Amino acid sequence: MTMGPGGQRAVSATGSGHLRASDADREQVIDTLKDAFVQGRLTKDELGMRAGLVLASRTYADLTAITADIPAPPIEPPRPKPVRVQTRKPVNRKAVACATCMIILPPAVGAAFLTFYGGFVILLVFAFAGLVMTAGPSNY
Repeated sequence: MTMGPGGQRAVSATGSGHLRASDADREQVIDTLKDAFVQGRLTKDELGMRAGLVLASRTYADLTAITADIPAPPIEPPRPKPVRVQTRKPVNRKAVACATCMIILPPAVGAAFLTFYGGFVILLVFAFAGLVMTAGPSNY
């Protein structure tokens, strides 16, 4: 069902003006009247009178006649959504080095005990780990 300006022409053009309107159609017209009241296009008395006419109407032509003089609301363009920019958190290089040592150190110590020169390898690994832990922040 077409309502608003030109609604009567749409009903007569399709030939559906004589068809019976359903309760859902009446509710839709009442919602249109409420919207027009909220927008200030109808007074409270006009809203009450037209709502009574809507409830008494039987056909689409009756419903269209009730809303024919209500101008259509202006169409508002959709608001643009704000663009979210994802920023990367800075990488803590000391934490990365510490995590790498924690991952590499246990298998290295285990492999050192299984080899002939295990003590020497263990000393090198501990020396490397100590240098990484005590190193100051770099200027990268």
